[in-house]
Amino acid sequence: MNGIIVINKPKGCTSHDIVKNVKKIFNTKVGHTGTLDPMATGVLPILIGKATLCSKYLINHDKTYKVKLKLGKKTDTADAEGKIIEEKKVNKKNLSKKNIEEIFETFIGKQNQIPPMYSAIKVKGKKLYEYARKGIDIEIKPREIEIYNIELLNINNIEEEISFIVSCSKGTYIRTLCEDIAVKLETVGYMTELERQKVGEFCLDQAITLKDLEEKDIKNIEEKVITIEDLFKKSESIELEKEYFNLFLNGGRIVQKGKKNGAYRIYTNNEFIGIGTINKERLKRDIII
Repeated sequence: MNGIIVINKPKGCTSHDIVKNVKKIFNTKVGHTGTLDPMATGVLPILIGKATLCSKYLINHDKTYKVKLKLGKKTDTADAEGKIIEEKKVNKKNLSKKNIEEIFETFIGKQNQIPPMYSAIKVKGKKLYEYARKGIDIEIKPREIEIYNIELLNINNIEEEISFIVSCSKGTYIRTLCEDIAVKLETVGYMTELERQKVGEFCLDQAITLKDLEEKDIKNIEEKVITIEDLFKKSESIELEKEYFNLFLNGGRIVQKGKKNGAYRIYTNNEFIGIGTINKERLKRDIII
């Protein structure tokens, strides 16, 4: 099988666990487009077979998350898996819908965000969480991110929790966003739930459960597979003349006057054969199915 399956990742397993299970089921090369923390759930696109070659086209996608933020307590990992390191009273007056939405507005747009210590970002060859576990302080450089929208879903005054949906750029740490929102609410806080609802154009509506895969529900699986052709449906197509077919397959460059740089769907005799890229009006193969 060559294609993409969107998995609705359950809580408690790693993205690597999902890849391992899918590889065992299909007995072919498998990859993913971006990790989800073990405590997180939701959209995890899994690339199967030759679709693994598409990963370079899928790394800069925007994302949408559903989030729950617990106020009044702070953990060392900024999520529910860490140890509580600080507690601070929550002023219930600050938990009005109007006040929270005004605070959300201050986060909209481009900004610099400092990633959490418990993250997989590498500094001097080691992941940040490796330094954190050893209690080693290290300088973390801020990264530019962008928050497109934050929508308030619910305010739980009794549990001192708020739920919201956030749309953001690649590289945004929601744990850090939760801590920053808590500070503006004049308290501390940590993320208790995270569901990724969308990555680029991949969304929960397309997702299949790991249980369905493990039970090999073939009909359900086939209905959910996104083919390489479908993945590039917004790209222009090129009908390759028969005389150029072998040249294309062998990696030769074919002149395409007036064509812009980028990826193209390639067809021969109206049959999809793969993806080619054009650079300076020269077409070259990229992915052959």
